[in-house]
Amino acid sequence: MKIKHFLLVFTLLLATSNLVAQEDSLSVAVNTDTIVAKKPDYKPYNPLAPAKAAFYSAVLPGLGQAYNGKYWKIPIVYAGMGVSIYFYLDNDKKYDKYRDAYKRRLAGYTDDEFSTPEGVPRVSTDGLIRAQKQLQRYKELSLLITAGIYALNIIDANVDAHLQQFNVSEDLTLKPAMNFDKFTGKTDYGLSLNFNF
Repeated sequence: MKIKHFLLVFTLLLATSNLVAQEDSLSVAVNTDTIVAKKPDYKPYNPLAPAKAAFYSAVLPGLGQAYNGKYWKIPIVYAGMGVSIYFYLDNDKKYDKYRDAYKRRLAGYTDDEFSTPEGVPRVSTDGLIRAQKQLQRYKELSLLITAGIYALNIIDANVDAHLQQFNVSEDLTLKPAMNFDKFTGKTDYGLSLNFNF
């Protein structure tokens, strides 16, 4: 009987000791709902990201750069294409002037814009032909530059999307190293490049 009473009293004391226990003044409230994870410095690997960026840049120049988050490149793309298109249109307009003047000369007229009011040519007929050839070459060069900038826009978006997924690990180190040669007893100095996987 004594053991039963002892166990009963012991159980009651344990139960009441939890109720009377002093609260810890240094305890910190922890929110168990929130989990803080370290955000990686690089985008997670997406094998379709370079293809998407290249496709977007092919559809609308600069859209692939926007997809990659490199918004500062968009004005460069449009400035390059805009300047080359401007020079194409300007050379085309000049070409048309020389072409029209040449056609009028062949028809026997001397009142073109490259002649004086008296009908004396300021630019010879051979000069008109040479100017047409040169302006035609400039037009073709402007088109080639526009196509090149368009292609560079696509290549830049593709390469930039590839490089954003490239993980530069902290395990890659370059540090000075000393190597003691056991046979000669000399110390060699150099650089050590360490890869840790």
